[in-house]
Amino acid sequence: MGRLGSGMALWWKIVLMALLWEFQGVVCREVTLPPGPLYRVAGFSLSLPCTVSGYEGSRTQDFEWFLFRENAPEMQLGVVSTRDRGFPYAPYVGRVNSGEIRVERDSGDKARLVIQRLYPEDQGRYECYTPSTDTRYQGSYNAAVVVKVIPDTLLITHSRILTGQPVIEGTELQLTCAASVQSAQHTHLSITFGMRGSTGSGSLGHNVKEIISIDRELRVTPGRGGSYEKRYNNGEISLEKRSGDEERDLYILKISMLALEDSGSYFCEAAQWVLDPSGQWERIAQRTMELGNLSVQPLADTLSVSTVPVGSVALQPGSPLSLTCLVSGAGSWNRSALLVQWLRRGPVGGVEVEVARMSPNGVVSWGDDLSSGGGGSMEKGAEGRFSLRRFAAHPADAGQYRCAVSVYAGQLSPAPSSPATLTQRSEGVMVSLTTKEVSVLAVIELQHRPLLKRGSTVTLLCNVSVVTTGPTQVEVQWWQEKWELDGKEDMPPGHAKGSILATLTYDGLSRIYSNGSELSIDRVSAGTYRLRIFSAHDDDQGDYHCQAEVWTQDPHGGWYNTGTRAESATVHVFLYARVIDLLLIPLVVGVSSALFVGVVIIAMVTCCFMNRLARQRSQIRK
Repeated sequence: MGRLGSGMALWWKIVLMALLWEFQGVVCREVTLPPGPLYRVAGFSLSLPCTVSGYEGSRTQDFEWFLFRENAPEMQLGVVSTRDRGFPYAPYVGRVNSGEIRVERDSGDKARLVIQRLYPEDQGRYECYTPSTDTRYQGSYNAAVVVKVIPDTLLITHSRILTGQPVIEGTELQLTCAASVQSAQHTHLSITFGMRGSTGSGSLGHNVKEIISIDRELRVTPGRGGSYEKRYNNGEISLEKRSGDEERDLYILKISMLALEDSGSYFCEAAQWVLDPSGQWERIAQRTMELGNLSVQPLADTLSVSTVPVGSVALQPGSPLSLTCLVSGAGSWNRSALLVQWLRRGPVGGVEVEVARMSPNGVVSWGDDLSSGGGGSMEKGAEGRFSLRRFAAHPADAGQYRCAVSVYAGQLSPAPSSPATLTQRSEGVMVSLTTKEVSVLAVIELQHRPLLKRGSTVTLLCNVSVVTTGPTQVEVQWWQEKWELDGKEDMPPGHAKGSILATLTYDGLSRIYSNGSELSIDRVSAGTYRLRIFSAHDDDQGDYHCQAEVWTQDPHGGWYNTGTRAESATVHVFLYARVIDLLLIPLVVGVSSALFVGVVIIAMVTCCFMNRLARQRSQIRK
């Protein structure tokens, strides 16, 4: 048993020694560099990472870089070291001391060689060496990669420079860059438009924003700073690539409507990219072209809306009325849609109503029947001139006029729900019309008073007298205010809201607004107008009055409402019951009483008979 145990212990020692030997064979120093060859552009930087692993000793390892030039592949040139300041060979001493060539650590065991500016003679095989800190010398202590320095052929130009002059909010901006690269290697080009915004004090700072770019795979990507992504999705910002002259491609940035946040210094950046053997894209060259400063001026500071003539206008009835709305400072006329409205407020105040409007697509619509029926037009003249015309102005056209302009900055065809960028109103111009003196009196008369019965015809007369010069016509309206009787028919306790029943227009047209009864309206004689209610019923009871409005002719023969009106006093219409209805009352009462007595007698007889029958049955059972 003891020999068996000692044999097993010996066997485990052998296995453990084998595992340790295997572990030591696996865990050993290894230095790695990116696979090559690496193509970089003369005049631009090189960043070469070197990593060491499987080492013993300190976690902070030292790194040394050597170069083997192509024209002298056997000659080793010391470039830079992390532990020896005197390590660089003569060609590199000045560049190392100035920091143009340096070592940057990512961690204790990873550092990168950085050459800020490559020269053609920097081409060759670079070797990264890590001095040993191990107890045993095993593994790899250096690695090498070939770096090819290719000529700089990246070119970028612009079509024009921004002048810095203020541009009105909503104006379109277009910037163009031309870029090209001629390389024997397969490289890609990317273009980025950007802006350095204001720092808030009015001066341009380092608040760099990327507006939009075309990446190395020709994908258009909006910038993430500001509102560029949203504006790109809305179609307000775009970037287009076109073929240009001399094998240069044109890249065109368009901002359809400038916002206040677009003030700043603009630039265009072109970058050259190459695909390394590692499968990673590297930017090997880039150039930035300054495009100038842009100042976006708020639309509210420039927009001006006014009317011509100014102040007041006095006209004779029938004269033409012409008003002009002048709009200036709205930006580019072919890029911003305008909604122009003419508004009117009555001579003695009141609610402001819309007379006419011209939509952004040029369609004219009238605000109400009074405006559209007056005969006129709304037209767009030269840039910024919108006229309102009345062929024959009448007193109803009097009042204070002004125009309201809504600007849709940078939008040619705004949706109906799109909010306007800015709306501004002009000062008002007072339009008055001199009219001749007109007086009118209306008196209402109820015929067949004092007794009116249900089912009879109610006749109301309205006597109108007009005092003026020249021809006149009268328009008459009949109104009723119904009673709320509350079950009492002997007296009218006041009236409810009035409603119009009928109108006889100045040109003889009858308009009946039915209240459930058969009505008629006519002119009996000069100055006398009649309303008849046939087969009157309870709903026809109430207070009635008539209203007269005077129309006269302008010098051109057109009829217009003078605005002079008169309202009569009210008359009470109360309907009594007919004689036949009164005779039916005792008949109805008599029949009802007889039926009631008969029912009572039958019930009493039946009750007594049933009681007697019940007593007889009980005696028989006994």
